[in-house]
Amino acid sequence: MKNLITTVLCIIPVCVFAQHNGYEVSSYQEKGAKAPNTHYIGEAWLNGILRADDETDFNITKATFKANSTLDWHKHSSTQVLIYVDGEGYYQERGKDPVILKKGDVIKCEKGIEHWHSSTKESDVTYLALYGGEQPTTWTEVLSKEYYDSVAKKLKK
Repeated sequence: MKNLITTVLCIIPVCVFAQHNGYEVSSYQEKGAKAPNTHYIGEAWLNGILRADDETDFNITKATFKANSTLDWHKHSSTQVLIYVDGEGYYQERGKDPVILKKGDVIKCEKGIEHWHSSTKESDVTYLALYGGEQPTTWTEVLSKEYYDSVAKKLKK
């Protein structure tokens, strides 16, 4: 009986502290909110998984673009890392050739480098974007539908 009481007295504090409800949990599996149609063509959803604050100096956003959708040219005040989790997309930095990125690909864009990224003409794309918290995006130029279509034609060959 003494062992049982000792065991119960040891287990109760563990259970109480193990059930701490102070965690902030989010899910990257949620689609997120439909993005306002600003600085892109097509349809997009954004899920702000982690926001920079006093304790964390970076953001993580899940972006999902329907096929045939693209962002405008832009740059960031910090390095941006894109982790492709589903589908295929185009990616291009100013002065370089565009490329196709697929599920499993990871690309790093250095601070201040102008670039754009999108879904392909045929495939939706979902990626996680990791970037610094200070003014993360500066929009620099509209990416025209004609230019996007020319990239798609060039990369389809």
